[in-house]
Amino acid sequence: MTAAEKRGAVRVLLAKVGLDGHDRGIKIVARALMDAGMEVIYTGLRSTPEAVVRAAVQEDVDVVGLSFLAGDHMILAPRVVAGLREHGRSDVRVVLGGVILKQDITALRSMGVAEVFVPGTPVERIVQFIANRQAQA
Repeated sequence: MTAAEKRGAVRVLLAKVGLDGHDRGIKIVARALMDAGMEVIYTGLRSTPEAVVRAAVQEDVDVVGLSFLAGDHMILAPRVVAGLREHGRSDVRVVLGGVILKQDITALRSMGVAEVFVPGTPVERIVQFIANRQAQA
């Protein structure tokens, strides 16, 4: 029995960090994750990295998903990863989605981001990645 099975449903926190106000994509992902049996906490628009970390720790999540469309992913995502580490939660997987430059993906992964989903990624692939990674935890 995996850790996720012992605890119940995989818990995923989704957030729009920064000033970006486009939330259609993250809401579609949230619905797909819920339909797959995961528990989803959505912090809403314009969250700060610190607020995301606080919520992730308080909610005891397995995964944090961040959506970026405004180009601030290289500044804000590493702050979330670092904040989770500072709170002793380096076990929380951080995934990103949105408009992410291909040349940034390797750097983001080296900073601790587990996966990056670019526009056009089938939502089923996102769900499968999170489910499979948590089953291995």
